[in-house]
Formats: sequence, structure tokens, C-alpha cells
Amino acid sequence: MADNAFVDLHNVSLAYGEDEERILAVENLNLAIEKGDFVAVVGPSGCGKSSLMKLVTGLLPPTGGTIFVDGRQVTGPIEGVGMAFQSSTLMPWRTTLDNIMLPFEIVKPHKHRLRTNRSEYVAAGERILQSVGLGNFTHKYPWQLSGGMQQRANLCRALIHEPQLLMLDEPFGALDAFTREELWSVMQNLWLEKRFTAVLVTHDLREAAYLSDTVHVMSKRPGQFIFSKKIDIPRPRTLETTFTPQFIDIVHSLREKISNEHEL
Repeated sequence: MADNAFVDLHNVSLAYGEDEERILAVENLNLAIEKGDFVAVVGPSGCGKSSLMKLVTGLLPPTGGTIFVDGRQVTGPIEGVGMAFQSSTLMPWRTTLDNIMLPFEIVKPHKHRLRTNRSEYVAAGERILQSVGLGNFTHKYPWQLSGGMQQRANLCRALIHEPQLLMLDEPFGALDAFTREELWSVMQNLWLEKRFTAVLVTHDLREAAYLSDTVHVMSKRPGQFIFSKKIDIPRPRTLETTFTPQFIDIVHSLREKISNEHEL
């Protein structure tokens, strides 16, 4: 295991199917993420980005290699992880507050304390909703929220139980450009406040450069890491940051690496 790595992948491979039907999704993945880092993973379609998410969280076992999270080898679904996807998957029969409190009902030790300490947990839910501008929407249902509001609630639900690791799989991909950029700021502020370790999978290179400390580029299938770019731009970043020459150069360098993969 790499020194100081909170997430550590060593020669990880994943294959689907058997014999002639066997498809190698990722091969010899090596990645070390320090505690509190925000990293993004980009690459051509079908390169294995989503497979990487499932491997790190233990939803899929690797065909080869080893994965460690917080010093423990991943052999099954891990605890202490928050996840947010492109679809908010909010339950339509639950209010915003009840939706984001769902992890308290299923994650230890909260599920054992929720009944006797409910007011404490409700206050925590109201605080995080307030922090993302949803303080006046605690008792609204998902159908009463815009797409951007639903995704804000989705992020709150992923973070409410204060996970050490947050996995983000295209969380803003279904939103319009204006709302997406607005949520970059929301996501950055949550990370600056809580300093969890985050892994973002995205097709949006501007999003990757805006949010992350490091962007890792994957090759076409079978996916491997072929390039890593440190984002040496001070935080907090703003939308104006994305128009600076330094930011534009970073995005172009990432796009060039991915374009080269398409041409191979």
C-alpha cells in the first residue's frame, strides 16, 4: 500500500464475462489518493470510469490486483462512503428533509441513535440544507423542486452522515450549463467546509479542472491511467477562474490527451 494513501489501487483489473465473451474493462490501474484530496477521472466513453467507482466502493470485486481504502483491503461493499449519481434518485413520497436523512436510518451508528436523538439529526439535516440554499424547502417533495434543487438535495444526502469518502458519478451531467456551473460552487464550498476525500467521474473537462486537485485521464478500453494533471489554481475558484489563460490551458491539455485516445 502506498504511504499516506487513503484510496490505493495496485495493479487492479476488471473483466466481465467468460471465455470468448470476456471483456476487459480496466487493466493494471494504479492510483493513490491522499486523505482530503479531491480528484477527478476523465476519459473517452467506455473507458471504465464507472467500473472504477464500483471497484473502489466494493460493489464489484477486481479480477486482479488489490484495493485499499483507509488502510483496509476492499473485499466487499465498504462503509463510510457517500455516493451521488447523475439521477438524484430522491424518493417521491418523502420530503426533502426526510430524503436527505435516509442515511441516518441505515448507516451505523446513526440508525441505532436516530429514534432517541431525532431532534439532533433533524437539526443536522436542516443545517446542511441551509448551507446549499434549500433551507426554505425542507418540507417540499421532489416534484416541487427544480432539477438543480434536487441535485443539491442529492449532495446533502450523500454527505449528511459525514462520510470520509465521497464518490461522484456524473452528478451534474443531466443539468443545463448554468445550473451545472452554479452547483460547482456548491460542491466546492461543501468540500472546503468538510474536507472529505472525493472522487469525481465526469465527461466535463471544465468541471474536472474547476473542482479537483488532480485530474486523472484514462485510456480507451481496457482503461488505464495515462496522464495526471495537478490543478495548481488557488481556491476558492469562481466562474471567472474558468476564463483565465491558466485554466483554459489545463482544459486544452486534458482534451488533447483524450482526443489522442480516440484517434488510436
